[in-house]
Amino acid sequence: MQLDYEQYMMVKEALHERANLLEIAPHLSAPLPIMLPVYKWWQLPYYWAGIKMYDLVAGVQCLKSSYILSKTQALERFPMLKKDKLVGAIVYYDGQHNDARMNLAIALTSARYGAAVANYTEVMHLLKTKDPQSGQEKVCGARCRDVITGHEFDVKAKCVINATGPFTDSLRKMDNQETKNICQPSAGVHIVIPGYYSPDNMGLLDPATSDGRIIFFLPWEKMTIAGTTDSPTSVTAHPIPGEDDINFILREIRNYLSPDVEVRRGDVLAAWSGIRPLVTDPNSKDTQSICRNHIVSISDSGLVTIAGGKWTTYRSMAEETLDAAIKAHGLSAEPCKSVGLILEGGKGWTPTLYIRLVQDYGLENEVAQHLVATYGGKAFDVAKMAKVTGQRWPIVGKRLVSEFPYIEAEVLYAVKEYACTATDVIARRTRLGFLNVQAADEALPRIVQIMGKELDWSEEKKTAELETARKFLYLEMGYRSRSEQLTKTSEINLDNQEVARYKKRFHKFDKESKGFITTVDVQQVLESINVQIDENALHEILNEVDLNKNGQVEIDEFMQLMSAVKKGQVSDSRLAILMKTAEETLNKRGPVTVDRSGGGF
Repeated sequence: MQLDYEQYMMVKEALHERANLLEIAPHLSAPLPIMLPVYKWWQLPYYWAGIKMYDLVAGVQCLKSSYILSKTQALERFPMLKKDKLVGAIVYYDGQHNDARMNLAIALTSARYGAAVANYTEVMHLLKTKDPQSGQEKVCGARCRDVITGHEFDVKAKCVINATGPFTDSLRKMDNQETKNICQPSAGVHIVIPGYYSPDNMGLLDPATSDGRIIFFLPWEKMTIAGTTDSPTSVTAHPIPGEDDINFILREIRNYLSPDVEVRRGDVLAAWSGIRPLVTDPNSKDTQSICRNHIVSISDSGLVTIAGGKWTTYRSMAEETLDAAIKAHGLSAEPCKSVGLILEGGKGWTPTLYIRLVQDYGLENEVAQHLVATYGGKAFDVAKMAKVTGQRWPIVGKRLVSEFPYIEAEVLYAVKEYACTATDVIARRTRLGFLNVQAADEALPRIVQIMGKELDWSEEKKTAELETARKFLYLEMGYRSRSEQLTKTSEINLDNQEVARYKKRFHKFDKESKGFITTVDVQQVLESINVQIDENALHEILNEVDLNKNGQVEIDEFMQLMSAVKKGQVSDSRLAILMKTAEETLNKRGPVTVDRSGGGF
């Protein structure tokens, strides 16, 4: 709207690359309709003009033409939307992809074309040699360290490219301590909430929130992903989502959803913080106004740096960087061939490929769809590894956790895809850690067991892997924030009637009026209503509520739980739901009649 030529060219490039990404990885990327709700009549033509310009710039690569919806039509497409003040909506199409799998597909494709790929490798320092002609020092490689084994080795090269995202300046300072920073890291927090927060195939985006930031919630992997924040941060390999950022996103979501949808803190299934490597002026502090473009720079010693950019334009950034490197170092190379080059898994993929998996291997429909959407044509390799379940259906493919379509064979396949740790499997090969931290935690022991057998891990190594992966979930995927919701609820916010009701419920389990319940108490009540739960699972259920970790749930802890449930800080406590169900079942039975008791003789 401000006729900014640089922004126009950036959008044009991004739209070209978006079309290429959808073509080269059809199994990992797909178009997604996104709705912009409109609350003032004058905004309709304003947004409409902007979106139509977007379509126009895309030209023949436009996914689908954008369109206007009336208030009634908008509510039909997005029933959760708040009706108040809504005048209509505009729908446009953008692309969505599985970023971790896309990253892996690029690495695997490059390996097939001759690249040597090293995982878990850290640069200790750059190697330099003196140029015989100029006498100046030139970068000629790097001293590297295998993070897992600790082994150090040198990698010699004619040209070294620094493409390290948020760590760009760290590498540049290895080359020259005096160099000024060109990256301003910005933290973006995202949360995952249940799928019912958005329709299956319609996202929502508002480019102008209460503080000027963009807010969105989009369907993703049958859940809803919401974000985002944008604030200056320090660079770390392990960014942690903050409670304030999580609550900011939840507050913004509440502004858009119908009062029927209670936006609860307890509905946050996972949360994480990512670091954007924005290119900036060293004197600027405002990360929100920085252009998401990229720059290529070459230092006096020949170090080539690519900084900034975004996912959509990764391929054109790589082409531009290599062109600069070839020119600066006088390298011989053929023209770039990456446009239209199908990535790993893309060959042989069709939208109906999952049907063959169901028919040929006896996989569940949902599992087959997931495998094809994750591995593309390579899904058959995963299916071949799947073990027989011993059930009538599915014939093969045992799930890691019941509510997600990830199967045990994927852990074996992840090892073939260079997975080295259990964290790799839950975060970088499957997306389980990003979708539900509790489910990921539940799957970890089995994942470690399978990997341990495949990689010949010792018992000490298995224990260490389990602890490291759980620490990752606890700190980096929001498990700590999630578990702290109960601990923070020091005030019990229940009225007298609720206190009486919950005391009565508690005493159905605490029959001896001890003031606490144990796994034995819960098991006895469940057995009386013919419900069987594994003892280990029951221990985990009680442990979620056992704040002082003494193996018992005291009545105060139970009241604290019910208060947190009431406030929406906890939404899916297994103990609360279990005890409520047991109470309702027992109440339905009523007192035992005389004829049933065998009395009345």
